[in-house]
Amino acid sequence: MSSMHRQTKSDADDRIAVSARDVTMDFGADLPAVDNASFDVEKGTFLTILGPSGSGKTTLLRMIAGFQPPTSGVITIGGKPVDAAPPHRRSVGMVFQKLALFPHMTAAENVAFPLKMRRTDPSLIPDKVEQFLSLVKLDGYGERSPHELSGGQQQRVAIARALVFEPDLLLLDEPLAALDRKLREEMQLEFRRIQKELGVTTINVTHDQREALVVSDDIIVMNNGVIQQQSKPVGLYRSPNNLFVASFIGISTFIDGVASADGLKVGNQELPGRHAPDITAGASVRGAIRAEQIRLVGSESGAALADCEIQLAGSVEDVIFEGERLIYVVVSTALPGVKFQIFHHDPHEFDLFEPGVEVRFGWNAKDMKIFQHAAQ
Repeated sequence: MSSMHRQTKSDADDRIAVSARDVTMDFGADLPAVDNASFDVEKGTFLTILGPSGSGKTTLLRMIAGFQPPTSGVITIGGKPVDAAPPHRRSVGMVFQKLALFPHMTAAENVAFPLKMRRTDPSLIPDKVEQFLSLVKLDGYGERSPHELSGGQQQRVAIARALVFEPDLLLLDEPLAALDRKLREEMQLEFRRIQKELGVTTINVTHDQREALVVSDDIIVMNNGVIQQQSKPVGLYRSPNNLFVASFIGISTFIDGVASADGLKVGNQELPGRHAPDITAGASVRGAIRAEQIRLVGSESGAALADCEIQLAGSVEDVIFEGERLIYVVVSTALPGVKFQIFHHDPHEFDLFEPGVEVRFGWNAKDMKIFQHAAQ
């Protein structure tokens, strides 16, 4: 029995590329930069560490890279402590926001540099460089200098350079942050394609929630140095652990009240919803409803809300045009002070409601998540 247990544990360990246990980085400030972080990254997966500026995500990445030893705790790569080998001997590729391409080298020479540093057989280098330039769709660009390449092309050279020696782990430190939105979204899909094609374990750091949802197999959300939640993208979006995650991912409307048996109460208004079993009646709570989970119709079209358990009358306060969608800001006398943010749902009547128009809107009880919230 014990032999079987040891085999099972070994098999599980073999699947883990990176492991962090009780990792803390304390710079002597009021709060640690990273506070007691523990997580595993399975081989071949794309993990994103997501959070606002100052959340500790880059500090955590630097500890994984071995640039900063943690104040306490242990990080292992492939079962070995990060500091078991000097940086140039670790099988880790990195792409930074500042790409740090060598300006006096061509694209091909930049990509070849890690191979030369690792004393690769010189006869193998040209084919290897060509292979990885092709992987990032830069065939024929090898002789160009960095200044002759666009921002997106420079980004691709940096990716090829980080991958050409076939590392066990790829670390990405907000490499897309400086790109314009369209190029950034294109490169997000490229990162995902390349990672899937090579199967390299990847840890990405970003503050961009869309990027995290698009590229990742798994996401860690951090705030104030603490891991708030680790989940797959769909689980993170649909089932946030707490108020911070609910507010940081997606667009939601928040409603403050006190907990009731079936939801929350605002004055005399009872709103059913889903809350954790440890929330007691009368506690201060905050409900969250995603913008896409609210249905909006004209004031004379109440029948269209027949399948909505909660229905309210209101008026449009503002309309925000985002190109591919409209976001309505709607207020209701039933819930003073609450500004409902609602995505447009009807592609046939895209600009249906102007500011000041009377409307009706509604949602279902299961779509309102209720969280513990300290009274203000």
